[in-house]
Amino acid sequence: MDEARLRIGELARRAGVSADVLRAWERRYGLLEPERSDSGYRLYTEADLARVRAMQARIGEGLSTAEAARLARSGATPPRGRAADHAAELWASLDAFDDARAQAAFDQLVADFTLETLLREAVLPYLRLLGDRWGTGDASVAQEHFASTLLRERLLALARGWDRGVGPRAVLACVPGERHDLGLVAFGLALRGVGWRITFLGSDTPIDTLAAASAQLEPDAVVLVALTPELLGKVARRIAALARERSVFLAGGGADQRFAQRVGAKLLRSGPLEAVPELVRGSAP
Repeated sequence: MDEARLRIGELARRAGVSADVLRAWERRYGLLEPERSDSGYRLYTEADLARVRAMQARIGEGLSTAEAARLARSGATPPRGRAADHAAELWASLDAFDDARAQAAFDQLVADFTLETLLREAVLPYLRLLGDRWGTGDASVAQEHFASTLLRERLLALARGWDRGVGPRAVLACVPGERHDLGLVAFGLALRGVGWRITFLGSDTPIDTLAAASAQLEPDAVVLVALTPELLGKVARRIAALARERSVFLAGGGADQRFAQRVGAKLLRSGPLEAVPELVRGSAP
């Protein structure tokens, strides 16, 4: 009977998620239902593996870990195919601080799949999971820095030349004090995919700097990201002044419809990929 069961290390390897994450999901959400061996070890089944993969799929759709776990326990279908396999390899290698393995997994995703698949199946779900783990203390400072640095470098490498062409232009920036710009990079890549030119100012951008760049470039859209409302509140008047001159869009967890209306901006409610058609519609004459 034990031969048909998996120890947590093997379950983690096959799922592409660290054993620490699996333990957290078992403890918090009851995702796994292990048996005990005669020697006291937890043993897992293929059903446990299926629930883990189903949870990964739901996280990839943008759901919170709690909601993803609820749906996975209900018998949701796990992800299948080579994209999911390569994504699992990338996740596992990032969790293990394995640079060479992570680079190879990223290379394989770039070679075999579209940019949208890379973002949707591998990068954005991992960033959401990493954020949840960071918030609950399940990810270390070192893990967050390692994974974020590697992914940011690789995505920006894909962004080379994204300001070329004749399409509409968007200027992308994070508000002063906001240093998390990976989601903004992903959004820029997706927006470039539908023909827009991208000017990327990145994290912690002074509003005066953004206004000066916008005056020079005359973009069709200015996108500002903030993950906390406090950072937006500090520059509300400056954003309002910019919004009187340009079409300003707000994104990130710090923005809501009330604030957007107060400063004369438009709100992007969705995740990085889903926000692209929102911006295209919102910027149309």
